[in-house]
Amino acid sequence: MVVPVMSMTMAKVAISIEKATLEELDELVKSNVFPSRSKAIQEAVAEKLNRLKKTRLAEECAKLDPSEEQALAEEGLGAEYSEWPEY
Repeated sequence: MVVPVMSMTMAKVAISIEKATLEELDELVKSNVFPSRSKAIQEAVAEKLNRLKKTRLAEECAKLDPSEEQALAEEGLGAEYSEWPEY
């Protein structure tokens, strides 16, 4: 497996973590699921941030009125529709 080299700048941070959670994390590192504690935590934080972005997107999409969006999408298609090629 080829791992891409990250070009972003890294920063060191100190965190507090429950001992039981750290023990579980160490087991994952020991069994080679992650190469290090640091990499495991980086991936966990990145995954959580991505989930939050998707949640926000879903919340914003839920605010949309489907019939209004459909009307906007179809606006002006009448004249152009006859000019579209057959697929």
